[in-house]
Amino acid sequence: MRPSWFALFAVVAISGLHAQPQVWQPSPGHTQIPLWPGTPPDAQPVPGPEYATSDPKSLIAGKPMIAESNVSQPTMTIYAPEGKNTGAAVIVFPGGGFQILAMDLEGTEACDWLTSKGITCVLLKYRVPSTPYNWRCNCRPDDFSLSVPALEDAQRALKLVRFHAAERRIDPHKIGVLGFSAGGYLVTEASTNFRRRLYTPVDAADRESSRPDFALAIYPGHLATDKDALNPNVPVSRETPATFLLQAEDDDTDGVNQSLVYYAALKHAGVPVEMHLYAKGGHAFGMRSTANPITHWPELASTWLQTIGILPAR
Repeated sequence: MRPSWFALFAVVAISGLHAQPQVWQPSPGHTQIPLWPGTPPDAQPVPGPEYATSDPKSLIAGKPMIAESNVSQPTMTIYAPEGKNTGAAVIVFPGGGFQILAMDLEGTEACDWLTSKGITCVLLKYRVPSTPYNWRCNCRPDDFSLSVPALEDAQRALKLVRFHAAERRIDPHKIGVLGFSAGGYLVTEASTNFRRRLYTPVDAADRESSRPDFALAIYPGHLATDKDALNPNVPVSRETPATFLLQAEDDDTDGVNQSLVYYAALKHAGVPVEMHLYAKGGHAFGMRSTANPITHWPELASTWLQTIGILPAR
């Protein structure tokens, strides 16, 4: 198996080389909201307190990345749309291999883009790390050994946003998810497991649906087995929401087959799907501008959101 980009960032985050430990905080004017009223369900031990690091010698598009580790108390931070409110909302899942969370590269920077489009952005800080697990095994369909806590957090966030939609001027039928890398995989889990009850309801919000109305998975991982079959933990059906997929063919972390197998499953189930593959781009570029044409993907995503009726047509 190729060395994982996620593992490399986890090493940077855990070692703290060239970095000063801190705890990630949203910018002024934005407040983190606890996801659970008490101890989260299926709480797992973490090796230490939560902390974030940023290595100035490890740059992406000329800037370092904030890596958040040991998240055991998940939160969501709401970013209000700029200008006209379209009524749409997107919950963002940063990537990081379920070991760290890339809070700016694949989090706040995505919120900046979404709010500029009139979309409410909800940045989810979900639980990491999770139990060690070999993704390329012959998994049982009911085996969620790695991402149970993360998926519970994703489901809870969707229910909370839908429950409080009216007070935040959100259309409860226009709530989507956007994720990068491992967060892209979490997008596919949330899109296909919304009928699976993973935790005991804790309040009235849990009576809401956890099904996203649309989904964007950007350079997702963990979707293809070694035999290029779809990971059985992602049971695509005709109820899976419309999906946007993006990946580079030179993505050497998981490979372009991650998107290909998911695209094929969606098409087979009759789910509306749009996929964009580029020759170059690698992995973990987020929203940042590079010399590769793939860097313009947000424009394609904006057009797709218009096509499916989430954003108004120009």
